Amino acid sequence: MTILPSVTTAPVHDRLPSGAWSLRDVFVLPRPREEVFDFFKEARNLETLTPDFLRFRVLSPEPIVMGNGTRIDYRLRLHGLPMTWRSEIIDWNPSHSFVDQQLKGPYRKWHHLHRFYDVPGGTLCEDEVTYEVLGGPLIRRLFVVRDLDRIFRYRREVLTGLFPGASEA
Repeated sequence: MTILPSVTTAPVHDRLPSGAWSLRDVFVLPRPREEVFDFFKEARNLETLTPDFLRFRVLSPEPIVMGNGTRIDYRLRLHGLPMTWRSEIIDWNPSHSFVDQQLKGPYRKWHHLHRFYDVPGGTLCEDEVTYEVLGGPLIRRLFVVRDLDRIFRYRREVLTGLFPGASEA
C-alpha cells in the first residue's frame, strides 16, 4: 500500500536535522501520469515553468536526451545578477520520478526530487527540494523563501493551465 503525500495549498519549507532546508509542493493535475511525465521529459519545458522575472534560458544544445547522467546548462538572472546553472539528472525513473541536482549555480546545495503518482482523477505531483543557501539565514529569509515560493506557485499555475480537466479541455 502506497501512502501518498497530502496535497498542499502552497510550498512548505522545513528545517532538516542536517541544517539544510526542504521545500515541498504537492498538487493534483487532472490528467494521466504518463501524459504529465511526458511534459517533464522535455528539458526546454523548464523555460515554460519558470517565471519571466528570472529570464531563464536553457543553453544546452538539442537534442537533450533525459536520463541518468544528463547534464543541462541554463542562464538566468537572480535579483538582476546574471548567472549560470548546471544540473545533472542523477535518478531517472520514467513516468514515476526523477532527481536533478545542481552542479553549479546559486545554491550551496540543490537536490530536486520530482514524483508522480496515479490518483483517482489524475496525477499527484510532488516536488521535494533539499537546499542550502549561500549567504546564510538572513539571505534565505529575505530573498530565497520568497523567490522559491513565487517560482513554485508559478509552476503550479502553469501546469494547471497546461493540464486542464477533461471538462475544461
